[in-house]
Amino acid sequence: MNAPRYGIAEWYGYSFLNLSPSSRNRLAGIALSNRPDKRPCCPFQEGTPPCSKKGGICSLNSYAPGEGGMIARPPQGRPVIVCPKRFNENHVIVRWLANIVGFPQDDVMLAKEVPFMQGTETGRPAGKIDLVIARGSNERWAWYGLEIQAVYFSGPGMQAEFSELARSMQPTPPFPSETRRPDWRSSSAKRLMPQLQIKVPTLRRWGSKMAVAVDRPFFEAIGGPSSNPSHDLGDGDIIWLVPEMEQRDNGTYRLTRGHWEVLTLEDSHKKLLAAHTVRRDDFETTLRNKLEPLR
Repeated sequence: MNAPRYGIAEWYGYSFLNLSPSSRNRLAGIALSNRPDKRPCCPFQEGTPPCSKKGGICSLNSYAPGEGGMIARPPQGRPVIVCPKRFNENHVIVRWLANIVGFPQDDVMLAKEVPFMQGTETGRPAGKIDLVIARGSNERWAWYGLEIQAVYFSGPGMQAEFSELARSMQPTPPFPSETRRPDWRSSSAKRLMPQLQIKVPTLRRWGSKMAVAVDRPFFEAIGGPSSNPSHDLGDGDIIWLVPEMEQRDNGTYRLTRGHWEVLTLEDSHKKLLAAHTVRRDDFETTLRNKLEPLR
């Protein structure tokens, strides 16, 4: 057990490493019960409604193995946001976008999940824009769409993890029992890119733009900042917002403004597809290892 593994960074809004053993036991029991009425309130959403995410995990961290099957402190690298609601903290993203596009803070309006597409047969909404910010009224107004993309993770589910956390009374949490990793490919090329390909050309035709918020580890995984990033809104179609998860002195995290830049849809497409084909020999070696007789 030498390789680092991803484990919980924030759980139901709490810093995982700050939780006492009894608090971890309690939250694990809630996660295992999967009863929405028992879930704690989400501190990142306006009005603090109950957590809407199964299992309650807000973000993940990479941990090295420590002594006695425990995790080693501190975590390695930045937390990876896996719940889109985590981006809602104190309206950091919305206020940041308003600042970039020149909307006065006291004149910003916000709409959530605005229908953008409708079924050809049913006429019902078939696609939505996560958030839209606007200012003005009647004919003198302007607006921008905002898509938020958290990261999926691949690997075994968290049930075994929750079961172990429900039993453990050690001061330090146990090292993750399974190997999991952020699935950048599914989150970017398979999820985010189709959304942008559908929505951005229409917004461009309507004379508006789309903003996209992803966390720093996500952005780094698709190539990171451009060598000469543009802050000119006229240079592209998409405003990329890349907030940071900053750790406070007490071990909790807060969402802060980080990098931003403007890219065309075409350059964004290249960034999201950033990957290369494996060598034929490597592909065929893997293929041979996976082949099984047809029964």
